[in-house]
Amino acid sequence: MRFFQKTKCTLKCLLWVPAALCALYFTCPTVNIFIGFLPMEKCTLEHGKLPTLDNSVDVSLDFWSRTDVQTCTTWKAPIIWEGMFDSKHYDQNHKKEGSSVALTVFAVGRYLDEYLETFLNSSEHHFMVGLPVSYYVFTDMPEKVPHIDLSPQRTLKVIKVQRHSRWQDISMMRMKAISDVIESDIRHHSTHVFCFDVDQVFTGRFGSEALGDSVALLHAYYYHLPKSFYTYDRNPKSKAYMETGDFYYHAAVFGGSWKSVKSLVEACYQNIMEDKQNNVEALWHDESHLNKYLWLHKPSRVLSPEYCWDTQIGYRSDIQVTRLLWAPKQYDKLRTP
Repeated sequence: MRFFQKTKCTLKCLLWVPAALCALYFTCPTVNIFIGFLPMEKCTLEHGKLPTLDNSVDVSLDFWSRTDVQTCTTWKAPIIWEGMFDSKHYDQNHKKEGSSVALTVFAVGRYLDEYLETFLNSSEHHFMVGLPVSYYVFTDMPEKVPHIDLSPQRTLKVIKVQRHSRWQDISMMRMKAISDVIESDIRHHSTHVFCFDVDQVFTGRFGSEALGDSVALLHAYYYHLPKSFYTYDRNPKSKAYMETGDFYYHAAVFGGSWKSVKSLVEACYQNIMEDKQNNVEALWHDESHLNKYLWLHKPSRVLSPEYCWDTQIGYRSDIQVTRLLWAPKQYDKLRTP
């Protein structure tokens, strides 16, 4: 009897190990650095074999130029890292094909004053330079949107949205707003859509190599971790419930063709509303629903954490460039009513 009690106690302790290690990971810089030495899986694509092609120019991707990281998924979609692509080749191809991009961003409440101007100005220098870009700024205070000197072939539209009392609701309800503007406007003008959180700053090229039919982003804090550490929603009552998945994706950046993005945001919104009717809220809100959708509908392109990096993680040898950085978070200041 005592043996079984000890075994039960040991098993309970083991179940807490991942949670404890995860807490250490987010709070201890030394652990962050150590995690960077955990090897990633490797691309199993054979030389001479073609990946899943989003664009004809993808045949030029060099999957073996980065032996230190995973450069393709198990379903043969590319994972884009510095050194894999020729930026001029991609830009020329997308200009020839007439690619154009809509960028959506939400700046509600204090987030507008704190982040929006820096986000938009940095985007002008780094996001899809040379391609037509239409900005869609969703805000509860249109009169406070700053003036931005836009480059040729770039436009900015401001869309007024309701301000919810809870930041979680703002985050989740953006899915409905994005779906509506794709239907009413974006689909008539742009071939692709990218959706961003506003508390970020572009610091390097975020270019046409990122364009694809369905584009997801590896979360900077999870890409080296075993799947057992991924914070999927584990509540069976939620529509976001997952037992396992492929990667942990970051909802701060996602995109694709307007049709694919519309399908994604509509599905996430429907699942969010069904959860609400059942008095359930997913663990990480819209990000949990996005991860569930992208597990069921595999993305055709995955962006490495270069495309949304947090300097608080510290040095990582596999991050050779940073293209978009997390801005300093001030949740206590910005998320209070």
